[in-house]
Order: sequence, then C-alpha cells, then structure tokens
Amino acid sequence: MTHSVRADVHDDVRVDHPAEPTDRADRLRAFMAGFPTGVGVLTTLDAGNHPWGMTCTSISCVTLSPPTLLVCLRQGSPTLEAVRAGGTFALNLLSGHARSTAELFASGAPDRFARTPWCLPAGAGGPHLAEAAHGVADCKVVRDDVVGDHAVIFGEVLGTAHRSLPDPLLYGLRGYAAWPGQP
Repeated sequence: MTHSVRADVHDDVRVDHPAEPTDRADRLRAFMAGFPTGVGVLTTLDAGNHPWGMTCTSISCVTLSPPTLLVCLRQGSPTLEAVRAGGTFALNLLSGHARSTAELFASGAPDRFARTPWCLPAGAGGPHLAEAAHGVADCKVVRDDVVGDHAVIFGEVLGTAHRSLPDPLLYGLRGYAAWPGQP
C-alpha cells in the first residue's frame, strides 16, 4: 500500500537522511529540542563522602514493579564515576523557580554544593536539594548500560519525598521554563 501526502500540507517540513553521523547527531539534537522535559539534578556521594551532582533531562520511569527509573549520564563524568562506585543516587526533580540550580549543576562548577542548600537524610541515595526540588527519589543502581557516549543508569527507587503540589522546571527549545500557570 502506498500513501500520498499533499506537498502543500508539509511545506515547512524538511525530510532528509544525512549519511554522516555528525549531521545525524545535529539533526537529532534539533529534533529533541522540540520535546520539552522535566529537569533533574542527580546527586550522589563518592567513597570519601564528597557530594557529586549534575543536571540531567534524560529521565524516565521504567516500571512500577519493581519501581525503577532511568537516567542517562555522560561517559567520563565524575558524577557517573561516583554513582558507579557508590551504587546509589538521588534524583532531585527541580521546581520552576530553580533555573539557577539547574544551570549551576550543568556548569560543572567545583563548588556547586557550597552554593546551594542541601541535606542528607538517613537512607538517602545522595544529597537532597530541598529548596530547589519539588520531589526526590532515592535509588540503588540495578543496571548500567553504555550506549555511545552515555551510560544508561537504571535505579530501583527505594523511597521518595515530594510536595503535594509540584511546580516542575521544564527544558525545551534549548531553554528553561516553569510549568505554565505556575508562579
């Protein structure tokens, strides 16, 4: 069966399949920019109890039984190495007012934990960014798969803390925004 599409319906759509991987990566980046997503900061502790953390938007719930989520982290990241060494992490879902926290943890600044309030409750998988996050999931690593230049870390959720009225920070079109209708 063949399908025909009127050309005038999709005049603003460019369809191409570049041969070069770098061209495909650039096109995928532009494509995914149109998919807004929540913003998290993954935090953990290394063997010396030094906190590590990084902003991430590649986050997904995998299954509810057992409760499992995934995060994608860049290979070579010191935060990824600390997650692998310690086997636990906390995923802090940022509130709409926490753009500066997202930018701080995306910057790689070595003093980022000195510049934002955090706490480490008993049984936490990593530091909780209580003022910046509307929710936190504490996880233990149950799987670690390398895909290209990233690692897909699967975390079984051991516990959560969240506000009754979340106000998520979003990332899309290469910028941050609060959920519509939130202060």
